Amino acid sequence: MAEFRLETDRLALRDWREQDWPRFFAGTNTPAVMRWLGGTLDDEGQMRQRERVEACHERNGFCFWAVERRDDGELLGFCGLKRADAPGSTVTGEFEVGWRFREDAWGQGYAKEAAVAAISAGFERFGADEIVALTVAGNSPSWGLMERLGMTRRPELDYADGRYDPPWRDTIVYSIAAEEWRAGEHG
Repeated sequence: MAEFRLETDRLALRDWREQDWPRFFAGTNTPAVMRWLGGTLDDEGQMRQRERVEACHERNGFCFWAVERRDDGELLGFCGLKRADAPGSTVTGEFEVGWRFREDAWGQGYAKEAAVAAISAGFERFGADEIVALTVAGNSPSWGLMERLGMTRRPELDYADGRYDPPWRDTIVYSIAAEEWRAGEHG
């Protein structure tokens, strides 16, 4: 099967390669990046996360893709789509967009550029009617990006993720429908 690949002006979102995983965790498994994601992962946690992404891809034909900078091939993090599956989630089975970038890639528009490509693929390629995004209230950079993407806060869908203690337990939900996305400006 051909490798999945989406290209933007500066980025490529693509299937994972074996050599990506150590680079991904070296850049993103840091206290700053993992602050709102449950804290840094030990070796077992990294292995479980990799297994979840690979199982998600196997199950759905898509998941969070590796994101590399096109001009130099640097792996910046991940961004993509999955089917929401957190225990106790109010949006189980919905298309979910997510991202995680290494700290030196923050503030350069990479997350938005990648998210626009992933959301567009969700609607145009994978047939989503609506796409959700999840975070915690304290993660203002994440929900700020959700708002810049044109997503709407959905407090009636918030839920507690029992796998975590505060401040990571209480999940807030944003969403955007296909019609809203197509009518909006995302450049």
